[in-house]
Amino acid sequence: MKIAVLPDAAMIIVHLVTKNGHEYLSSTNISEETLRDKDPYDERDFDENLPPFTITSDDTLTGNKYTTNEAPSGVRGRLSLFDKIITESEAAIIMGQPPRRYKHMYNHLNELILFGCISCGNLQKIVISELKKKNIPILIVPYPTSREEIISMIQRINEFLENLENRNGIYNEDNLNIDLKRNVNKVPPKELKQIIKEVNTN
Repeated sequence: MKIAVLPDAAMIIVHLVTKNGHEYLSSTNISEETLRDKDPYDERDFDENLPPFTITSDDTLTGNKYTTNEAPSGVRGRLSLFDKIITESEAAIIMGQPPRRYKHMYNHLNELILFGCISCGNLQKIVISELKKKNIPILIVPYPTSREEIISMIQRINEFLENLENRNGIYNEDNLNIDLKRNVNKVPPKELKQIIKEVNTN
């Protein structure tokens, strides 16, 4: 099956997709093997025969079908790159956003390679919305912040991919919100006022 991965090119997920015999859909048509072999510091490794280098002015109009013309041109241009992912995907795996004040487990380059980068939050929200409209199986997992969470995420993704034929709907066991972050229990305003009142009287 053809699998959309968000963030695009998150190698920890891409590897699991290909290992389980599925096809990873890429906005740049780049394969896992090419990503592995590429030196991230060598600009000569960019293949100018692949998107975005091959996009024509007509191609950039493709993104207009997903949003209004009031949306920034950068968002519409990126949507043109993601058109193939939106139209061809038969399932999707979406990783959440890192929590605030997240202490990195690895250096920034390694985390970028492992977990990818959303690049544009508005683009990500539109792509996720379009994928949800397709009623395809979607797995949403939180951003891992420890070794144990990475292992748990890998297990969940493997299980999802191994049983994909029997999957349907959205699997969001961690109840990530629309910003793909864990919901934080907040104190209601009335309760906060009562707490402040009690502290001031003591």
